[in-house]
Amino acid sequence: MNYYLLHTTYPMVLLSVFARQLSLPVPAILFLLSGGALAGAGRLSLPGLLLVSVLGCVLGDLAWFEAGRLRGKRILRLLCALASDPSLCIRRSRTTFAARGLPILLVAKFIPGLDGITPPLAGIAGTPRYRFILFDAGGSALWSLAYIGTGFLFAASLDRAAHLISVVADTLVIVFGIPLVVFFLWKLLRLIRMFQLLQPLSITPEELRRRIDSGARTGILDLLRFEDDPENIPGIPGAIRVRPAELRRRRQFLIPDDVLLVLYCNRKNRFVSTRVAAVMWKRRIRNIRVLSGGLQAWEASGYPVSHDFASPDEEMARLGVSLYPPISPSAVSPPRPSVR
Repeated sequence: MNYYLLHTTYPMVLLSVFARQLSLPVPAILFLLSGGALAGAGRLSLPGLLLVSVLGCVLGDLAWFEAGRLRGKRILRLLCALASDPSLCIRRSRTTFAARGLPILLVAKFIPGLDGITPPLAGIAGTPRYRFILFDAGGSALWSLAYIGTGFLFAASLDRAAHLISVVADTLVIVFGIPLVVFFLWKLLRLIRMFQLLQPLSITPEELRRRIDSGARTGILDLLRFEDDPENIPGIPGAIRVRPAELRRRRQFLIPDDVLLVLYCNRKNRFVSTRVAAVMWKRRIRNIRVLSGGLQAWEASGYPVSHDFASPDEEMARLGVSLYPPISPSAVSPPRPSVR
């Protein structure tokens, strides 16, 4: 008898679905299929299975909803951290949620990627808790019923269903599970290696301030993410505010030897600026630095900030820096008079 059929109980379904909604690698769908088959054979209650599955979904999603209310954009960064373009991942999700509103919860669980990020988005938007639970329960019921109902259809041939579920489980593990684990470990190792490699390429706010005051040729790239409403977030005076993804896509960097490019983002962990610096390092650019502590450390040191940013074309021409392909106008903040 299949492992999932032998171990499918109401508490197991509840826990597996709850864990899945917390983004843990638990095969909740297989337990739902098995539960449906057992319900068809009269060994479990179909309404009972649906109830515990919906309860598990809502509890897991409610945890992300509350996290979104309390931590806001930090949760979105966490959920999109391993995406090739975290900023784009967050912007697309927010755009989809803004366009569809709470009804998107009715189908979100059927759309990979949208399921996990929608509950915290609802929390960030200030959605009333009762409305979130209502729509989330509706979407959870549709999603649960789809898989429980599929398992129910196999109840007349339980052994055949068990064999089929076993084959599906093995196939999913081989085709998706193992490559996914390998990919995750590869990304994690690359991230660790990247931080180790670029650790010496740091510059403190004090060092950057002295360099600016001395008149040394310094280009400052502000990599604050566009989903952080950059129009209302100041930066280091004279910096160019540009999307991180735009810099990572540049195939060629030509930077004079006497010019130092300093990258910074908003957070102390420097995750965004370090990723961009890693790409530039691969392009054999060595005269780059990452601001230690980001903009937060700069402000904490008492140095000035401004809403005025340099024009990319003018600043690049002043420094003698060229990028290929050129940065598109839509990738930067609206040009304003630079302040030094």
